[in-house]
Amino acid sequence: MDAVAHVLHNLRRVAAASLPPRLALLSVPDGLPDDHPRSVRSLRELSESMFTTASAAYRALLLSLRSGAAPLTCVVADGIMPFAVDIAEELGIPALSFRTASACSFLAYLSVPRLVELHEVPFPADDPVRGVPGMEGFLRRRDLPRAVARAEDGVFDPMLLTHAEGIAQAGKARALILNTAASMEGPALSRIAPRMRDVFAIGPLHTTRSAGVGSLWREDDGCLAWLDGHGDRSVVYVSLGSLAVISHEQFAEFLSGLVASRYAFLWVLRPDMVQATSAAALQEAVEAAAGGDRRGRARVVEWAPQGAVLRHRAVGCFLTHAGWNSTLEAAVEGVPMVCWPFFADQQINSRFVGAVWRTGLDMKDVCDRATVERTVRVAMESGELKGRAEAMAQQLRLDVAESGSSSSDIERLVGFIKELSAMSCQA
Repeated sequence: MDAVAHVLHNLRRVAAASLPPRLALLSVPDGLPDDHPRSVRSLRELSESMFTTASAAYRALLLSLRSGAAPLTCVVADGIMPFAVDIAEELGIPALSFRTASACSFLAYLSVPRLVELHEVPFPADDPVRGVPGMEGFLRRRDLPRAVARAEDGVFDPMLLTHAEGIAQAGKARALILNTAASMEGPALSRIAPRMRDVFAIGPLHTTRSAGVGSLWREDDGCLAWLDGHGDRSVVYVSLGSLAVISHEQFAEFLSGLVASRYAFLWVLRPDMVQATSAAALQEAVEAAAGGDRRGRARVVEWAPQGAVLRHRAVGCFLTHAGWNSTLEAAVEGVPMVCWPFFADQQINSRFVGAVWRTGLDMKDVCDRATVERTVRVAMESGELKGRAEAMAQQLRLDVAESGSSSSDIERLVGFIKELSAMSCQA
C-alpha cells in the first residue's frame, strides 16, 4: 500500500473519503498551535517550524515505517522541504524530489546566487535580467520570484536566498519530478537537467488524476448552474488562489474594473482574502457595484470547482494570480489569462504567459480600475490570444496522451521507482 504523509493541520481539512482507497494517510505536526492562521503573512514562521518540529517528526515516521512489515522502498518528497530528501537518504531510503511549481521558476531559483552576484534583485522595475540562463531576452527584475508579496526597490529579502538554496538541494535526490510538459518548458528543462541526477516532466498532472481528490476548501458547485445561464465566452472567471491577500483598496479597483468591462464575472473571494473586510461586506459591495443585479452580472463564491469552471463554455478568460496549478488548468482548457501575480513563482509564470507563450496578459504590479478593464476586454475579445491558447491546449492533450512526452516520462518514472524498490529489497 502507498502512503501520503502531510501536516496534520491540512489532513484535518481534507475528507479522507475523497482520496483513493489505496492511499494510507499519515501525518506529522507542523509545530504551530491549532488556532494559528497559517496564512501568507506567517510563511516565515511556518517554514521555521517545519524545519524543526516537522522534520524531527518526519524522521521518526520514516524510522517506524522502515521497521514495519511492509518495506519502505522510496520517498517522493515535496521539493520545497529539502530536509525530507536529506533525512530519507540519511536513513538509506531512496528519495525523489517533486516540485509542484514550473520549470521556468525552478531555473530562476537555481539562478538566485548568480542574480545576487550581479545585483539583479527582484523589485518592480523593467531593468533586464542577465542572470537566468536562456531568459536574457525577456526577463525583467519585476519578473523574478519574490519571497514577499510586494518587493521594495533595491531591498533584497534574504529569505529568497535561503529558499533558493533549499530548492537547489533537489540535486541530491535520485531524481527531480516536475508537473510540466516538454512542449511548454523544454528550454528550461534542458538547462535544469545537467544539475540534477534525472528529471521527469510528467504534467499537467490534473489531466490524469482521479476525480475524487480532496480539496482544502469547500467548493461551491452552484456557480456551474449560474454559468449555464450565460452565453459562450461571456463570463470572466476571477480567482487569486488560496494564499493571496489584497487590501480593500485593491478589491475596490478590481471590482470597478470588472464592472466597467461590462462582462459578467464569477469571483472567488475567500473569507480571509481582503484585509479587514468580512465576506458579507464583500458580497454587498459586489452586488451594489453590479447595479443590484448580482445574480445576473456577478456571482461571488468562497471557492469554486476550478477545473469544471474553466471547462465551461461560458468562461471567456481567467483573471488569475498565475499560480502554477491555475496556469496549467487554464492552459489545458485553452482559456486566455490575465495575470496578477502575488509572490514567489507566480511572477515568472505570468511573464511566460504574456511574453513567451503569449496566451494571456501580464498585469503584475498594477492594480487600477482602468488597467483591469482594459486587460479584461483584450483577453475576452482577442482572437489571437484565444487562438494561441487553444493551440497550447491541443499540444498539451497530445503530451498526456499515449506515447506523448509526459505520458512517456510517467512510464519512465514508474520503471525508475520499480528499480529503486528492487534495489531496496535486495539491500
